[in-house]
Amino acid sequence: MDLTSLTTIDLPPTADFHCHLREGAMMELVAPTITTGGCDTVLVMPNLEKPIVSVAQALAYHGELRRLAPNVRFLMSLYLHPDVTTDEIELAARSNIVFGVKLYPAGVTTNSQQGVRDIERYYPVFEAMQRVGLVLNLHGESMSCAPEAATVHDSIHAESNFLPQLFNLHREFPDLRIVLEHVSTKEGVDAVKQCGPNVRGTITAHHLWGTIEDAESDVFNFCKPIMKTRDDRLALIRAAVDRSSKFFFGSDSAPHPIQSKAEKEPAAAGCFTQPWSTSLVIGAFQRAMSLGWISKDSVSREAIEGFLSHHGRTFYKIAQQQPEQQEAAAAAIKHAGIRLERKGERIPGSIKSLDGKIEVVPFRRGEEVMSLTWLDKDIFGSEKFFV
Repeated sequence: MDLTSLTTIDLPPTADFHCHLREGAMMELVAPTITTGGCDTVLVMPNLEKPIVSVAQALAYHGELRRLAPNVRFLMSLYLHPDVTTDEIELAARSNIVFGVKLYPAGVTTNSQQGVRDIERYYPVFEAMQRVGLVLNLHGESMSCAPEAATVHDSIHAESNFLPQLFNLHREFPDLRIVLEHVSTKEGVDAVKQCGPNVRGTITAHHLWGTIEDAESDVFNFCKPIMKTRDDRLALIRAAVDRSSKFFFGSDSAPHPIQSKAEKEPAAAGCFTQPWSTSLVIGAFQRAMSLGWISKDSVSREAIEGFLSHHGRTFYKIAQQQPEQQEAAAAAIKHAGIRLERKGERIPGSIKSLDGKIEVVPFRRGEEVMSLTWLDKDIFGSEKFFV
Protein backbone atom coordinates (compact mmCIF):
# COMPACT_ATOMS: atom_id res chain seq x y z
CA MET A 1 0.00 0.00 0.00
CA ASP A 2 1.57 3.27 -1.10
CA LEU A 3 1.08 5.87 1.64
CA THR A 4 3.37 8.57 0.27
CA SER A 5 0.75 9.99 -2.09
CA LEU A 6 -2.24 9.23 0.11
CA THR A 7 -4.76 12.08 0.25
CA THR A 8 -7.79 10.26 1.71
CA ILE A 9 -8.48 6.98 3.50
CA ASP A 10 -11.55 5.45 5.18
CA LEU A 11 -10.92 3.37 8.30
CA PRO A 12 -12.89 1.73 11.09
CA PRO A 13 -12.96 3.71 14.35
CA THR A 14 -9.70 3.63 16.27
CA ALA A 15 -9.46 1.89 19.65
CA ASP A 16 -7.00 3.54 22.04
CA PHE A 17 -5.81 1.10 24.67
CA HIS A 18 -3.96 3.59 26.85
CA CYS A 19 -5.10 7.15 27.50
CA HIS A 20 -5.03 9.66 30.35
CA LEU A 21 -8.17 11.72 30.80
CA ARG A 22 -7.33 13.26 34.19
CA GLU A 23 -10.05 14.76 36.39
CA GLY A 24 -11.81 18.03 37.10
CA ALA A 25 -11.35 20.89 34.63
CA MET A 26 -8.69 19.04 32.64
CA MET A 27 -11.02 16.07 32.17
CA GLU A 28 -13.77 18.43 31.01
CA LEU A 29 -11.39 19.80 28.37
CA VAL A 30 -9.83 16.61 27.00
CA ALA A 31 -12.49 13.87 27.26
CA PRO A 32 -14.62 15.34 24.42
CA THR A 33 -11.55 15.26 22.13
CA ILE A 34 -11.50 11.45 22.06
CA THR A 35 -13.85 11.26 19.09
CA THR A 36 -12.09 14.22 17.46
CA GLY A 37 -9.10 11.89 17.21
CA GLY A 38 -11.16 9.11 15.61
CA CYS A 39 -11.54 6.85 18.65
CA ASP A 40 -14.73 5.16 19.82
CA THR A 41 -13.13 2.96 22.50
CA VAL A 42 -10.48 3.88 25.08
CA LEU A 43 -8.76 2.15 27.99
CA VAL A 44 -8.60 4.76 30.75
CA MET A 45 -5.55 4.98 33.00
CA PRO A 46 -6.19 5.01 36.77
CA ASN A 47 -3.33 7.24 38.00
CA LEU A 48 -5.39 10.16 39.22
CA GLU A 49 -4.20 12.21 42.19
CA LYS A 50 -6.25 9.79 44.25
CA PRO A 51 -5.65 6.54 42.35
CA ILE A 52 -8.54 4.37 41.18
CA VAL A 53 -8.08 1.32 43.42
CA SER A 54 -11.67 0.03 43.67
CA VAL A 55 -14.52 -0.90 41.38
CA ALA A 56 -16.69 1.69 43.13
CA GLN A 57 -14.21 4.44 42.20
CA ALA A 58 -13.98 3.10 38.63
CA LEU A 59 -17.77 3.16 38.30
CA ALA A 60 -17.95 6.76 39.51
CA TYR A 61 -15.17 7.85 37.14
CA HIS A 62 -16.83 5.95 34.29
CA GLY A 63 -20.04 7.89 34.91
CA GLU A 64 -18.23 11.24 34.76
CA LEU A 65 -16.54 10.33 31.49
CA ARG A 66 -19.74 9.05 29.87
CA ARG A 67 -21.40 12.36 30.69
CA LEU A 68 -18.69 14.19 28.75
CA ALA A 69 -18.34 11.74 25.84
CA PRO A 70 -21.49 9.59 25.55
CA ASN A 71 -20.47 8.12 22.17
CA VAL A 72 -17.27 6.60 23.57
CA ARG A 73 -16.90 3.19 25.16
CA PHE A 74 -14.74 3.60 28.26
CA LEU A 75 -12.82 0.55 29.46
CA MET A 76 -11.68 1.19 33.01
CA SER A 77 -8.59 0.00 34.87
CA LEU A 78 -7.50 -0.27 38.50
CA TYR A 79 -4.23 0.99 39.96
CA LEU A 80 -2.24 -1.90 41.48
CA HIS A 81 -2.04 -1.08 45.18
CA PRO A 82 -2.43 -2.94 48.51
CA ASP A 83 -6.14 -2.06 48.43
CA VAL A 84 -6.55 -4.12 45.24
CA THR A 85 -7.24 -7.48 46.85
CA THR A 86 -8.23 -10.79 45.28
CA ASP A 87 -11.82 -10.03 46.31
CA GLU A 88 -11.64 -6.70 44.45
CA ILE A 89 -10.34 -8.56 41.40
CA GLU A 90 -13.35 -10.88 41.49
CA LEU A 91 -15.64 -7.85 41.75
CA ALA A 92 -13.82 -6.14 38.86
CA ALA A 93 -14.28 -9.18 36.63
CA ARG A 94 -18.05 -9.04 37.19
CA SER A 95 -18.30 -5.27 36.73
CA ASN A 96 -18.40 -5.26 32.90
CA ILE A 97 -16.43 -1.98 32.90
CA VAL A 98 -13.04 -2.90 34.42
CA PHE A 99 -10.77 -4.61 31.91
CA GLY A 100 -7.29 -4.27 33.38
CA VAL A 101 -5.06 -3.58 36.36
CA LYS A 102 -2.16 -1.17 35.90
CA LEU A 103 1.23 -1.83 37.49
CA TYR A 104 3.21 1.36 38.04
CA PRO A 105 6.68 0.91 39.54
CA ALA A 106 6.80 3.43 42.37
CA GLY A 107 7.92 6.89 41.34
CA VAL A 108 8.62 6.32 37.65
CA THR A 109 5.93 8.59 36.18
CA THR A 110 3.01 10.92 36.96
CA ASN A 111 1.11 10.02 40.15
CA SER A 112 3.03 6.77 40.64
CA GLN A 113 4.25 7.49 44.16
CA GLN A 114 1.87 4.84 45.51
CA GLY A 115 3.01 2.32 42.93
CA VAL A 116 4.65 -1.07 43.30
CA ARG A 117 7.91 -1.59 45.15
CA ASP A 118 7.74 -5.38 45.55
CA ILE A 119 6.14 -7.21 42.63
CA GLU A 120 6.08 -10.60 44.36
CA ARG A 121 3.78 -9.16 47.02
CA TYR A 122 1.07 -9.10 44.34
CA TYR A 123 1.44 -12.67 43.12
CA PRO A 124 -1.91 -13.69 44.71
CA VAL A 125 -3.56 -10.81 42.82
CA PHE A 126 -1.96 -11.92 39.56
CA GLU A 127 -3.15 -15.46 40.17
CA ALA A 128 -6.69 -14.16 40.66
CA MET A 129 -6.43 -12.03 37.50
CA GLN A 130 -5.24 -15.04 35.55
CA ARG A 131 -8.21 -17.04 36.80
CA VAL A 132 -10.89 -14.43 36.00
CA GLY A 133 -9.35 -13.07 32.81
CA LEU A 134 -8.33 -9.49 33.65
CA VAL A 135 -5.38 -7.96 31.80
CA LEU A 136 -2.21 -6.84 33.58
CA ASN A 137 -1.00 -3.52 32.12
CA LEU A 138 2.68 -2.81 32.74
CA HIS A 139 4.41 0.54 32.84
CA GLY A 140 7.65 -1.14 31.85
CA GLU A 141 10.37 0.99 33.37
CA SER A 142 12.84 0.27 36.13
CA MET A 143 15.34 2.91 37.21
CA SER A 144 18.86 2.00 38.32
CA CYS A 145 18.67 4.85 40.84
CA ALA A 146 16.02 6.73 42.76
CA PRO A 147 13.50 8.10 40.20
CA GLU A 148 13.88 11.66 41.42
CA ALA A 149 17.65 11.45 40.76
CA ALA A 150 17.32 9.86 37.31
CA THR A 151 19.19 11.40 34.39
CA VAL A 152 18.36 11.14 30.69
CA HIS A 153 20.88 8.29 30.53
CA ASP A 154 19.00 6.42 33.28
CA SER A 155 15.70 7.00 31.46
CA ILE A 156 17.15 5.69 28.18
CA HIS A 157 17.81 2.30 29.81
CA ALA A 158 14.74 2.14 32.08
CA GLU A 159 12.66 -0.03 29.72
CA SER A 160 15.48 -2.47 29.07
CA ASN A 161 16.06 -2.74 32.82
CA PHE A 162 12.42 -3.75 33.32
CA LEU A 163 12.26 -6.53 30.71
CA PRO A 164 13.50 -9.31 33.07
CA GLN A 165 10.40 -8.57 35.17
CA LEU A 166 8.21 -9.07 32.09
CA PHE A 167 9.81 -12.43 31.33
CA ASN A 168 9.50 -13.52 34.96
CA LEU A 169 5.82 -12.57 35.20
CA HIS A 170 5.06 -14.40 31.96
CA ARG A 171 6.89 -17.49 33.22
CA GLU A 172 5.14 -17.47 36.61
CA PHE A 173 1.67 -16.73 35.15
CA PRO A 174 1.61 -18.11 31.59
CA ASP A 175 -2.18 -17.75 31.25
CA LEU A 176 -2.23 -14.14 32.46
CA ARG A 177 -2.80 -11.67 29.63
CA ILE A 178 -0.10 -9.00 29.87
CA VAL A 179 0.43 -5.77 27.95
CA LEU A 180 3.81 -4.05 27.93
CA GLU A 181 2.55 -0.54 27.48
CA HIS A 182 4.08 2.26 25.38
CA VAL A 183 6.92 0.09 24.08
CA SER A 184 9.77 2.46 23.25
CA THR A 185 12.81 0.32 22.39
CA LYS A 186 13.89 -2.36 19.96
CA GLU A 187 14.60 -4.53 23.02
CA GLY A 188 11.00 -4.05 24.13
CA VAL A 189 9.70 -5.03 20.69
CA ASP A 190 11.89 -8.13 20.68
CA ALA A 191 10.82 -9.08 24.22
CA VAL A 192 7.12 -8.96 23.34
CA LYS A 193 7.78 -11.07 20.26
CA GLN A 194 9.73 -13.63 22.32
CA CYS A 195 6.87 -14.11 24.76
CA GLY A 196 3.83 -16.27 24.07
CA PRO A 197 0.49 -15.11 22.65
CA ASN A 198 -0.73 -13.83 26.03
CA VAL A 199 1.84 -11.00 25.95
CA ARG A 200 1.27 -7.98 23.70
CA GLY A 201 2.58 -4.44 23.46
CA THR A 202 1.08 -1.02 22.81
CA ILE A 203 2.82 1.66 20.76
CA THR A 204 2.12 5.40 20.91
CA ALA A 205 1.93 7.93 18.09
CA HIS A 206 4.66 10.09 19.61
CA HIS A 207 7.14 7.23 19.83
CA LEU A 208 6.48 6.56 16.13
CA TRP A 209 7.46 10.18 15.42
CA GLY A 210 10.25 11.15 17.79
CA THR A 211 13.71 10.40 19.15
CA ILE A 212 15.70 11.45 22.21
CA GLU A 213 16.88 14.57 20.35
CA ASP A 214 13.26 15.70 19.98
CA ALA A 215 12.58 15.12 23.67
CA GLU A 216 15.68 17.04 24.73
CA SER A 217 14.99 20.01 22.45
CA ASP A 218 11.32 20.63 23.36
CA VAL A 219 9.64 20.09 26.74
CA PHE A 220 6.36 19.36 24.99
CA ASN A 221 7.99 16.26 23.49
CA PHE A 222 9.18 15.04 26.89
CA CYS A 223 7.43 11.87 28.03
CA LYS A 224 7.97 8.67 29.98
CA PRO A 225 9.15 6.37 28.69
CA ILE A 226 11.36 8.90 26.98
CA MET A 227 11.75 8.72 23.20
CA LYS A 228 14.83 6.73 22.29
CA THR A 229 17.06 6.34 19.23
CA ARG A 230 16.43 6.31 15.50
CA ASP A 231 16.89 2.52 15.51
CA ASP A 232 14.29 2.17 18.26
CA ARG A 233 11.85 4.34 16.33
CA LEU A 234 12.43 2.25 13.22
CA ALA A 235 11.73 -0.97 15.17
CA LEU A 236 8.47 0.49 16.49
CA ILE A 237 7.31 1.56 13.02
CA ARG A 238 7.98 -1.89 11.61
CA ALA A 239 6.33 -3.64 14.57
CA ALA A 240 3.18 -1.55 14.16
CA VAL A 241 2.66 -2.73 10.57
CA ASP A 242 4.06 -6.26 10.76
CA ARG A 243 0.67 -8.06 10.70
CA SER A 244 1.62 -10.22 13.72
CA SER A 245 -1.14 -8.79 15.99
CA LYS A 246 1.44 -8.60 18.81
CA PHE A 247 1.21 -4.81 18.86
CA PHE A 248 -1.70 -2.40 18.89
CA PHE A 249 -2.35 1.27 19.48
CA GLY A 250 -2.25 2.95 22.85
CA SER A 251 -1.82 6.71 22.58
CA ASP A 252 -0.58 7.38 26.12
CA SER A 253 -1.98 10.83 25.47
CA ALA A 254 -1.10 12.65 28.68
CA PRO A 255 -2.27 16.27 28.99
CA HIS A 256 -0.61 18.66 31.42
CA PRO A 257 -1.26 22.37 32.01
CA ILE A 258 1.19 24.47 30.04
CA GLN A 259 2.75 25.70 33.28
CA SER A 260 3.64 22.13 34.33
CA LYS A 261 5.56 21.64 31.09
CA ALA A 262 7.13 25.04 30.45
CA GLU A 263 7.63 26.49 33.93
CA LYS A 264 8.57 23.49 36.09
CA GLU A 265 11.90 21.74 36.50
CA PRO A 266 11.78 18.92 35.72
CA ALA A 267 8.94 19.31 33.26
CA ALA A 268 5.89 17.07 33.66
CA ALA A 269 6.20 13.93 31.52
CA GLY A 270 3.63 13.40 28.79
CA CYS A 271 2.66 14.24 25.22
CA PHE A 272 -0.88 15.34 24.42
CA THR A 273 -2.06 13.68 21.19
CA GLN A 274 -5.72 12.71 21.76
CA PRO A 275 -7.49 15.02 19.27
CA TRP A 276 -5.18 13.94 16.41
CA SER A 277 -4.27 10.41 17.49
CA THR A 278 -5.32 8.52 14.36
CA SER A 279 -3.98 11.15 11.98
CA LEU A 280 -0.63 11.21 13.79
CA VAL A 281 -0.25 7.44 13.39
CA ILE A 282 -1.05 7.54 9.68
CA GLY A 283 1.30 10.51 9.30
CA ALA A 284 4.11 8.60 11.01
CA PHE A 285 3.62 5.68 8.62
CA GLN A 286 3.66 8.08 5.66
CA ARG A 287 6.85 9.71 6.92
CA ALA A 288 8.54 6.36 7.44
CA MET A 289 7.63 5.25 3.92
CA SER A 290 8.93 8.50 2.43
CA LEU A 291 12.24 7.89 4.26
CA GLY A 292 12.44 4.34 2.91
CA TRP A 293 12.12 2.75 6.36
CA ILE A 294 9.13 0.69 5.23
CA SER A 295 8.11 -0.24 1.71
CA LYS A 296 4.69 -0.07 0.14
CA ASP A 297 4.79 -3.87 -0.13
CA SER A 298 5.28 -4.21 3.65
CA VAL A 299 2.22 -2.13 4.57
CA SER A 300 -1.34 -3.26 3.97
CA ARG A 301 -4.75 -1.85 4.85
CA GLU A 302 -5.26 -4.97 6.97
CA ALA A 303 -2.12 -4.17 8.98
CA ILE A 304 -3.12 -0.54 9.54
CA GLU A 305 -6.66 -1.45 10.60
CA GLY A 306 -5.32 -4.23 12.80
CA PHE A 307 -2.93 -1.91 14.65
CA LEU A 308 -5.40 0.94 15.07
CA SER A 309 -8.58 -1.01 15.72
CA HIS A 310 -8.82 -4.78 15.53
CA HIS A 311 -5.83 -6.33 17.38
CA GLY A 312 -6.51 -4.58 20.68
CA ARG A 313 -10.23 -5.30 20.64
CA THR A 314 -9.50 -8.97 20.00
CA PHE A 315 -6.92 -9.20 22.80
CA TYR A 316 -9.24 -7.52 25.30
CA LYS A 317 -12.06 -9.79 24.09
CA ILE A 318 -14.29 -6.85 23.29
CA ALA A 319 -16.01 -8.96 20.64
CA GLN A 320 -16.73 -11.69 23.19
CA GLN A 321 -19.13 -9.75 25.36
CA GLN A 322 -22.43 -11.01 26.65
CA PRO A 323 -25.47 -9.99 24.53
CA GLU A 324 -26.56 -7.29 26.95
CA GLN A 325 -23.05 -5.76 26.85
CA GLN A 326 -23.02 -5.81 23.06
CA GLU A 327 -26.36 -4.03 22.97
CA ALA A 328 -25.15 -1.32 25.33
CA ALA A 329 -21.96 -0.82 23.33
CA ALA A 330 -23.89 -0.60 20.06
CA ALA A 331 -26.20 2.01 21.53
CA ALA A 332 -23.23 4.11 22.62
CA ILE A 333 -21.41 4.07 19.27
CA LYS A 334 -23.35 5.75 16.48
CA HIS A 335 -20.68 5.74 13.77
CA ALA A 336 -19.26 3.03 11.55
CA GLY A 337 -16.05 4.62 10.39
CA ILE A 338 -13.78 7.60 9.94
CA ARG A 339 -12.32 9.39 6.95
CA LEU A 340 -8.93 11.07 6.88
CA GLU A 341 -8.30 13.68 4.22
CA ARG A 342 -5.38 15.95 3.47
CA LYS A 343 -6.81 19.48 3.56
CA GLY A 344 -3.92 21.51 4.92
CA GLU A 345 -5.07 21.36 8.56
CA ARG A 346 -2.39 22.11 11.15
CA ILE A 347 -2.26 21.17 14.82
CA PRO A 348 -2.88 24.36 16.85
CA GLY A 349 -0.38 25.86 19.24
CA SER A 350 -2.61 25.01 22.19
CA ILE A 351 -6.14 24.20 23.25
CA LYS A 352 -7.88 26.02 26.11
CA SER A 353 -10.85 25.55 28.38
CA LEU A 354 -13.80 27.88 27.82
CA ASP A 355 -12.78 30.03 30.78
CA GLY A 356 -9.15 30.09 29.62
CA LYS A 357 -7.83 28.72 32.90
CA ILE A 358 -6.55 25.43 31.45
CA GLU A 359 -4.22 25.48 28.45
CA VAL A 360 -2.57 22.40 26.95
CA VAL A 361 0.10 22.38 24.23
CA PRO A 362 -0.21 19.45 21.80
CA PHE A 363 2.51 17.23 20.41
CA ARG A 364 3.69 18.39 16.95
CA ARG A 365 1.99 21.76 17.31
CA GLY A 366 2.02 23.75 14.09
CA GLU A 367 2.58 20.68 11.92
CA GLU A 368 0.26 19.61 9.12
CA VAL A 369 -2.08 16.70 9.86
CA MET A 370 -4.84 14.93 7.96
CA SER A 371 -8.36 16.15 8.78
CA LEU A 372 -10.75 13.59 10.28
CA THR A 373 -14.50 13.21 9.76
CA TRP A 374 -16.87 10.58 11.13
CA LEU A 375 -18.90 8.66 8.56
CA ASP A 376 -22.59 7.84 8.92
CA LYS A 377 -23.00 4.20 9.93
CA ASP A 378 -25.41 3.57 7.06
CA ILE A 379 -23.14 4.88 4.32
CA PHE A 380 -19.63 3.92 5.44
CA GLY A 381 -17.40 4.31 2.40
CA SER A 382 -19.72 6.66 0.49
CA GLU A 383 -19.39 10.39 -0.03
CA LYS A 384 -21.82 11.44 2.71
CA PHE A 385 -20.47 12.41 6.12
CA PHE A 386 -22.02 12.14 9.54
CA VAL A 387 -22.66 15.63 10.99
